[in-house]
Amino acid sequence: MSNHFKIYAGDGTTLGQRKGQIPLYEKPPTFDAPEHYIADEGLRAAVNVSIALGQPLLLTGEPGTGKTQLAASLAYELGLATPLVFNVKTTSSAKDLFYRYDALGHFRAAQFQRDGGRVEAADYITYEALGLAILLSLAPEQGDPHLPSKLRGRGPTRSVVLIDEIDKAPRDLPNDVLNEIEDMAFTVKETGETFASSTAYRPILVLTSNSEKGLPDAFLRRCIFYDIPFPDKKRLEEIVQRRLPPDSAFTPEKVAHAIAHFDKIRNLGLKKLPATAELLGWVRILAEAGIDVAKLEPAQADILALSYSALLKTREDVERLKRQPML
Repeated sequence: MSNHFKIYAGDGTTLGQRKGQIPLYEKPPTFDAPEHYIADEGLRAAVNVSIALGQPLLLTGEPGTGKTQLAASLAYELGLATPLVFNVKTTSSAKDLFYRYDALGHFRAAQFQRDGGRVEAADYITYEALGLAILLSLAPEQGDPHLPSKLRGRGPTRSVVLIDEIDKAPRDLPNDVLNEIEDMAFTVKETGETFASSTAYRPILVLTSNSEKGLPDAFLRRCIFYDIPFPDKKRLEEIVQRRLPPDSAFTPEKVAHAIAHFDKIRNLGLKKLPATAELLGWVRILAEAGIDVAKLEPAQADILALSYSALLKTREDVERLKRQPML
C-alpha cells in the first residue's frame, strides 16, 4: 500500500519514467456487503415495528452512520432483491417517486408521425422506485406490461424501497404523497391508469433524512421514526472487524488502537465530524499500509499524516488537527 502513495509525484515526471505502474483498483468484497451491517437494538425494533404496521421507516442521524445501508441490509436479510432507490433532489415532485413522463419526447414523436397512427403516452412513461415496487407487488399479467424487461417475471413480490434524503425535497412533497404512501397506490395522469399495491405484497419503505430542514407534522405522524446514534467504541470495533477481509493482518488490537485514535480526532471540536463511513475508509488505508497507530514506525509517519485526508473535510479541521501534537 505504501507504494500507492507514490503513484503521483506532482513534479511533471510520468509514471513510465519512474518505471512504475498504476495499480488496479480492488474494492474489498466485505467493505459494503449487507451481510456485515450491524443494527443496534433500537434500530432493529424500529424496523420490525415498521414492517408490522406497514408504515414507512424514517431514519435520521449523522451522515455516514448507515442510514442508506440499512435498506440493503433489510433486503438481504428478508431474501428480497436489491432495494429500489429514489435519490431525492431539490426539484423532485411527488409524481417523481412513482413515474416520469417524457412530455417532450411524446410531443416530438407525435409531430413526426406520418402514417396517421396514434403515439401512446404510455410509451413515454418511466416508472421510478415506488412505482416499480407497486407494479412488482401485482400478478405478472397486471404488472409485467409496465415493467422494464429486467424486472418482468419477478412478481408478485415485496420490495424494499429507499427514498434517500427526503429532507432535500420541496416542503410540500412529503404532504403531497401522504395518501399515496398510505394506500400504496398512484395514478398516471397522462394515461388515466391507477395502480394499487397488493395488500399481501406491500412494499417496505425506508426514508432517510439528514435533518437539513424539518418535515411536516402530518407526514411525521404516518412514519415510524428512529435516530441512529453514533456507535460507541465497542460497536465501532465490531463494525470495522466484520468489514475487514478474512485474511487481513489488521488484528483486533490494531483495530482498537485505530478507533481510540479516531475517537480523539472526533473530540477535537471539529466543524464536520468524521462518521462510520469515513472511519472504514481510513482503517482500510491503515490496514493496507500495515500501520498500528499505537506503535507507529518512523517510516509510516508521513503515510499516517496523509491518511487524515480520509477523515477531515474542511480547512479549519485540518488546521485544528495540525495543532494537536499528541496525534
